[in-house]
Amino acid sequence: MSDIEHFILFIISLLANTFSALSGGGAGLIQFPVLIFLGLSFSVALATHKVASVALGLGAALRYVSSSRLERQFVFLLLVAGLPGVVLGGSIILLIPDRIAEIALGILTGTVGLYSLCKPALGQQYVPIHRERRGYLVGAVVLFLLGILNGSLTSGTGLFVTLWLILWFGMDYQRAVAYTLILVGLFWNGVGAITLGILGEIRWDWLPALLLGSLLGGYLGSHLALRWGNRWIKRSFEIVTILIAVRLIAGSI
Repeated sequence: MSDIEHFILFIISLLANTFSALSGGGAGLIQFPVLIFLGLSFSVALATHKVASVALGLGAALRYVSSSRLERQFVFLLLVAGLPGVVLGGSIILLIPDRIAEIALGILTGTVGLYSLCKPALGQQYVPIHRERRGYLVGAVVLFLLGILNGSLTSGTGLFVTLWLILWFGMDYQRAVAYTLILVGLFWNGVGAITLGILGEIRWDWLPALLLGSLLGGYLGSHLALRWGNRWIKRSFEIVTILIAVRLIAGSI
């Protein structure tokens, strides 16, 4: 790639990851299709995107670590329940027809966005629920399934984690996004990148621009989320989920 193409890739990555960090996921809506458009195959683009997404989690962590208090039990829950699912999802992705998976994910993502849109009070207040053993068990099972989606698909799986933390555990958007960006962005995507890197191929010469854009975008989007609060995060979440749904379904027809 030429220097101009690297710069364009950096700008695209910066914009995609800024919006992703603000809404709690969805960088793959823009970044992943661009990698395919520029000539990478599906599997190579997926692995390269996963590596770049780790920098999103790092950028978000740098901003959130000083202002957000992550509860130890949820850090443990997301890692122990989600990481095995990520490895499983990354291992089986090449066995699943891409179009079928994308249509199903698009319908599910759109439903999530519309649900949030129809619930004005959703995620605006922190009201802890399901903090007993059964609640954590159910939460872990769903996080494992979301980990499989994260390891195998590219667009919007972090958004499902954000919404699940809100619906099941009573978090507000700001708190849920912090968990998603740090633990999903940094650890889930990191394990997914390693899995796909072992099984497939990564385009290393494209990564400097992608990593820099993801790192800066993760920090900037997290800063905006902390500054603007739950209302704007919720609106961004809804916009991203609906756009992802349209892109996945339209691209699969």
